[in-house]
Amino acid sequence: MFNPTKIIAIGLNYHDHAKEMNVSVPEYPLIFMKPPTTVILNGESIIYPHQTKELHYEGELGIVIKEKIKDISKDEAYKFIAGYTCANDVTARDLQRIDGQWTRSKSFDTFCPLGPRIVSHVDPIAGLEIITRVNGNIKQYSNTKNMIFNVYELVSFISHIMTLMPGDVIITGTPPGVGPLVVGDTVEVEIEGIGVLKNMVTAR
Repeated sequence: MFNPTKIIAIGLNYHDHAKEMNVSVPEYPLIFMKPPTTVILNGESIIYPHQTKELHYEGELGIVIKEKIKDISKDEAYKFIAGYTCANDVTARDLQRIDGQWTRSKSFDTFCPLGPRIVSHVDPIAGLEIITRVNGNIKQYSNTKNMIFNVYELVSFISHIMTLMPGDVIITGTPPGVGPLVVGDTVEVEIEGIGVLKNMVTAR
């Protein structure tokens, strides 16, 4: 179902998250990458690595690219989106702080759950509710209309940096309320019109 050559992720892309962190809104999208080996599907387990003591969830909207693209405008970006999915940008927060950059903390196997399906008929710009729950308790609640850079702007911006291939995934940033996971937790990312991505945290 998901076979990306790369996963491009966006940092700090919700106005309410920037307000929560008391930081300025970025002038352009802040991008980083996760390897394809981070991908797991709905119902599969997030493995808690022994290298971290602070595992966090980050519920996000994912964009799935339809075909090979380079240097497209934001006005034509919609033509090249196969659909949208739920994503969880699982993060080893302590390693992120230690390293001062994000590669190690974001790149462990199982750190990018995607699913439960790809949907093409929803409109993130008009607004989709996004909710993250841990063990049934709501931890994140926002709406995609609160994004700083919308889905078309992101696809265009990234395509001017790198060629996007069919199946590549862009995860579009997380709303406020990120927090910890422990072994045995069940984390759900629900996006209006798409469904619920559900994964359990297990020990290695």
